[in-house]
Amino acid sequence: MNNKSVLIIDDDTELTQLLSDYLMSNDFTVQCIHDGQSGLNVALTSSFDLILLDVMLPSLNGFEVLQQLRKTKSTPVIMLTAKGEDYDRIYGLEVGADDYIAKPFNHRELLARVKAMVRRVDLLTQPQNNHTVVFEDIELCLQSRTVKVNQNTITLTGTEFEILNLLLKDPLSIISKEKISQEVLGRRLAAYDRSIDMHVSNLRKKIGQYSHHERIHTIRGSGYIMVGGQ
Repeated sequence: MNNKSVLIIDDDTELTQLLSDYLMSNDFTVQCIHDGQSGLNVALTSSFDLILLDVMLPSLNGFEVLQQLRKTKSTPVIMLTAKGEDYDRIYGLEVGADDYIAKPFNHRELLARVKAMVRRVDLLTQPQNNHTVVFEDIELCLQSRTVKVNQNTITLTGTEFEILNLLLKDPLSIISKEKISQEVLGRRLAAYDRSIDMHVSNLRKKIGQYSHHERIHTIRGSGYIMVGGQ
């Protein structure tokens, strides 16, 4: 976990200084940018292990930054949203955020989210995990972090990739939302939290571009199941 890098894009200079000091005291390197366009430029031209991205920003808002970023980069992004703004959370997940946390937040909770997100990427890129998972017309390569459906490459966010990997580990079995949240996001699933639903919805749409059958079924009250293309 040492020397992991975090980019904070938030125009609240007092908050970013506090977050920067806190994360650096926990062995992260941190860079802070205070407007959307500059933040996007830095995110596109440098490599970070994670980005903390505020919604309300000057020049480009957080959604616009994320939409542009996702055209070329899959860097994990945690959106910083206003408490109670459900639309911001849902829309952020739709356009490619990996997770969100509402302001004001507990610094320990944020640190736990950040650590879980970077640890997740580390685990998936370890040498012993460099293999390919194939289920019918879906092919997932852990080494290159690429996915093909009917030989067509689809672009996934890090969270979508890991949800698909989890479903493919045990196809035809129900995987609970709680398990997905714990293993992919590194946190318990809160009441009324729609983050997993949104990630799965995005994943369905992307797979559906090249598959003639819906491959991920919802089992109401239980979770999700990966099925064959019948």
